[in-house]
Amino acid sequence: MRHLENLDIRNKKIIDAVIEKANNICPGSLALIGVYGSFATGDFHEKSDLDLLVLINDDNGWQLGCTFIQDDLKVGHDIYCTTWEDLQNDSLYNNPNISKLMDSKIVYCADMKYADNLELLRKKVIDILQAPFSMEDYMKAEHMMREAEHYYMLAMISDDMDDIWAQSGNVIYYIENAVAMLNKKYFHFGTKRTYEELELMEKRPQNLCGMIEDVLSANAAGDVKNYLTILIQETVRVCRESKEDVLILRKSVTDDVITGTYEEMYSNWRNKMYSAVQNDDRHLAFMSLISLNEMIADVGNEADIAKYNVLNGYDSQNLSKTALSFDDTINEYLKEYKKIGLQVKRYADIDAFVRGYLRS
Repeated sequence: MRHLENLDIRNKKIIDAVIEKANNICPGSLALIGVYGSFATGDFHEKSDLDLLVLINDDNGWQLGCTFIQDDLKVGHDIYCTTWEDLQNDSLYNNPNISKLMDSKIVYCADMKYADNLELLRKKVIDILQAPFSMEDYMKAEHMMREAEHYYMLAMISDDMDDIWAQSGNVIYYIENAVAMLNKKYFHFGTKRTYEELELMEKRPQNLCGMIEDVLSANAAGDVKNYLTILIQETVRVCRESKEDVLILRKSVTDDVITGTYEEMYSNWRNKMYSAVQNDDRHLAFMSLISLNEMIADVGNEADIAKYNVLNGYDSQNLSKTALSFDDTINEYLKEYKKIGLQVKRYADIDAFVRGYLRS
């Protein structure tokens, strides 16, 4: 118990020092101080450092930041300052590492209005977390997966073991974040309890933590890459299942979702396709199909449209066949217009367009 009392005394001295320094060199800059991390969760020990939310109102407050080593306990401390803009960004829930915002216990507040503002930001996050899982939520998780896939690729093409380990760490970090986002959770505890928190999440690969351990236990570059591949594949599978779940909830096709989409497809890529045929330009043909595929996928994320296998139409040896497949796809897409009685905007010539455009 004695060492716990000493930690309480130490923590109070640090907090009091920050308050005193703020009063001396930047009065009005310090909004509030909160304690998060192990001393907020009760997960601390005699070597735990003190994690502080030092919330500042202006640039003068940056002077309160400090990092130092406490020799008698062999403990390092970092007093970082946080701005309101930082917390506002956290309140958007674009990543699951927001315990500083959500879990900090206020130990000093210069004015109650600051505590009220903090609660408003927390309420914003709570509202997001409690809302049904949506395509927007999925896209946030997918962003994390794209980062994981990026670093996976860097690991796979590297021959340097140090670099492979570095990229593997990035892969693991972003996969853990992606899983948390799929479950609309945030990490309450430190890294030492990440596995514990991940195991409680419903949407995750089976044996997620075991697969991460496989990566970390590997001795050779080839083994690391093999285990990373398994980890990526399984997490991608769970992400796709989550996407399918949310796509079931897509709204019906309406004017606001698809109006102009056929015309845009025709305008952007049809002539490019036939130019590719004339010039035997595989790159132009293929990338035009890729663009069409992406656009249809974007529409499909918003509304319940049919499935279109756009890329099945690519024939590297017969670009004329590829162009005809393009036409077949966009003509088939017209059925989405017919579902809601939407007419394609066509004009016989530019004069007819001008007349119609000015009338509308």
